Amino acid sequence: MARAISVTELYSRKRKVLPFIGEWAAHIGLPEPKYTWLIWGDSSNGKTTYVLMLVKYLSQFGKVLYNSMEEGDSMSMKNAFKRVKMEEVRRRVVLLDNESIDELDVRLSKPKSPKIVVIDTVQYAELSFNRYKQLKEKHPNVLWIYISHEDRKTKEPDGKVAQKIRRDAMVKIRVEGFKAFPTSRYDGKQEFIIWQKGADDYWADSLPKAEEKNDHAKK
Repeated sequence: MARAISVTELYSRKRKVLPFIGEWAAHIGLPEPKYTWLIWGDSSNGKTTYVLMLVKYLSQFGKVLYNSMEEGDSMSMKNAFKRVKMEEVRRRVVLLDNESIDELDVRLSKPKSPKIVVIDTVQYAELSFNRYKQLKEKHPNVLWIYISHEDRKTKEPDGKVAQKIRRDAMVKIRVEGFKAFPTSRYDGKQEFIIWQKGADDYWADSLPKAEEKNDHAKK
């Protein structure tokens, strides 16, 4: 049976948060350094660049493991890293070349293992929701960031597992047209512009797209 917590204890308990500032605080809020985030979007909309910008920012709070299960150690990933100047934080970001979920589990069980993990993507990980929950329960102090493909018809994360992860996630971010639109339980609300010119071109004269995005954000 779970331990009961009084209102006084709930309010008074000290909680660790990542001290985001500026545009990242406006975008996501002040998140706890654990639980799950989900980022999804269609290809060629700036999703990878956005994730790497986020990884670079997060690296100041701890070492980040980026498990590239889709692109691996490829020229496209190298170019993406260079695009955000990841060399500036090269000692705090590690790229894993398609490491299996079981191997990742073993890695995270070692002392002083990184506490920020990106899995790119849910679909290539071939992850069941039960396995997702097992990892989360076994490594409760890890911040899990999952990347997902998008179903082009619904604009939702692609597949049942990704949809379940979305419902469980503390931070949900959809990328479209070089903008990232957050739904955060940490009070972040501001959209994040990934590439200004690309966003301007994409969203120019696109009132129907903007209305559709707002309707989607309310779900």
